[in-house]
Amino acid sequence: MTIGVHGLRVMAALEEGAASRRSGDGWEVGGAKASATVVARLMRMDLVREVDGGLALTAAGAGWRARRARPDMPNRLLAERALDEARAPGRAGRPARSVTVNLAESPLGWLKARGLVSPRQFEAGERLRGDWTVARLGPRVTMRWDSAPRSSVPRGADAPLDPTLAQIAARRRSDAALAAVGAGLSDVLWRVVCDGQGMEMAEKALGWPARAGRVVLTLALDRLADFYGLG
Repeated sequence: MTIGVHGLRVMAALEEGAASRRSGDGWEVGGAKASATVVARLMRMDLVREVDGGLALTAAGAGWRARRARPDMPNRLLAERALDEARAPGRAGRPARSVTVNLAESPLGWLKARGLVSPRQFEAGERLRGDWTVARLGPRVTMRWDSAPRSSVPRGADAPLDPTLAQIAARRRSDAALAAVGAGLSDVLWRVVCDGQGMEMAEKALGWPARAGRVVLTLALDRLADFYGLG
């Protein structure tokens, strides 16, 4: 499944903080129209999600944009891997099949897939990871896709943020979230959610015994969810 030029435009606008809303049978993003098909495709690829009636990049989408802005970064998001079906005794095995797997699955996503963190805890972690990713993005190197001239009218509440201001705002949100969690819990939270360290790696770095990190991480995620006001 490809993103397409219109999908790229939607993601670029959202990265810059453009306002978005439903418009007819499609969407309006940063003053430009986007079809419902384009947005639905981005959602299926987990690059964009709907939040409070508008659109926002997911953590995966922000990471994809970061890799696109930095061609030197390894693109490990998707890869084709052949999986051999096991042959049961006395039965003919199925032929090998090729599936698309996410080689960059986040440690938090790994825990959620195995029922080790709740949906509420996962959502809180993804919010933090999304802000942290946006805060670390470098200067934008792609061309602006909107051709509308700049207006001399002062910015309103729905005007898109300057990319630098968007980064600053994201950094402030992530710093505030980590501060609310507290120093005793934020260390493992930052390592696993923001830095993408596996639980075993984080435990070793912090000098903790095996399996102690997940207990502390769940406590940190609960406090983070409280900070975000998640029900």
